[in-house]
Amino acid sequence: MPLTVRPDWLAQVHEDIVDPDRRIVDPHHHFFVASEDFPHYELSDLRADTASHNVEQTVYLQCWEGYRSDGPEELRVVGETEWVDGIANEARKNPHAVQIGGIMGTAELRLGAAVRPVLEAHCAASSLFRGIRQAAAWDADETIMSMPGIDSAALYADPDFRAGAAVLADMGLVLDAYHYHHQTPHLIALARALPGLSIVLDHLGTPLGVGPYAGRRDEIFTHWARDIAELATCPNVTMKLGGLAMPWNGFGYDDAERPPTSDELVAAQSRYYDYAIEQFGPQRCMFESNFPVDKCALSYNVLWNAFKKMVSAYSEAERDAMFRGTATRVYALS
Repeated sequence: MPLTVRPDWLAQVHEDIVDPDRRIVDPHHHFFVASEDFPHYELSDLRADTASHNVEQTVYLQCWEGYRSDGPEELRVVGETEWVDGIANEARKNPHAVQIGGIMGTAELRLGAAVRPVLEAHCAASSLFRGIRQAAAWDADETIMSMPGIDSAALYADPDFRAGAAVLADMGLVLDAYHYHHQTPHLIALARALPGLSIVLDHLGTPLGVGPYAGRRDEIFTHWARDIAELATCPNVTMKLGGLAMPWNGFGYDDAERPPTSDELVAAQSRYYDYAIEQFGPQRCMFESNFPVDKCALSYNVLWNAFKKMVSAYSEAERDAMFRGTATRVYALS
């Protein structure tokens, strides 16, 4: 079922901005213009959402948009980087509004060593290019969305994928990892096999809560927490804190009579954030919006208010790391 943003529904919950001067880098958002499954989202929408919280820069994450329509198949994905680079140039015309500081594109890492020319083409397409995400999320249950081109839970274990990931490491580029909670052991093995590869885990590892996972929240949390603790022993992995408002997490926000408040979000989800920060430490954590996907469940203002409330007891240096510093360092933002 396509995800939909409902402005009137979101407007039911209005909150004053918490800590409005807090400097923020949002390291995970998308632009959608041609997708049948995700809501339309362009620069004007990003500017409107980020205007209240003090968001200075963002990192764009791949979403199968803007591909070239011709040329070698493996190079068509470079069109996405070219497309977002053009949007970033448009953003620079208003230096007082949010800027796109980094681009995470995609490439078929199962090309192995042959992926290098693709990555070089991405680098040539934009000085903002920082790495790739080849989304690995897969589940055997047909009611849970699996990513295009992925037919098993073990993409990270594929020898060709690892050979391609080794090229990423050699080029000093970043791998964003998106998978479901039961796939985390595969990422642990990849991180240990390639200790020189900078890996960012998206969406807290996406603990599932729908389909066969519905009604098992505490059991899934225990499973998720065990693997997150083990992943945190890999010093080359960084955690993105966010993405839990997606439908497949099972909190049901998108079907509710009204969207959640920030206090309700804190009450329902803070244990995931608290545990991840405890395991990784603030210097290896970064808050993310995952907009506009999470916008189907709550507003940008409410989401970042919740984040700020969750970590209000941390020191200024620790909060600055999670809201800005970690993302700036990992994605080499200016």
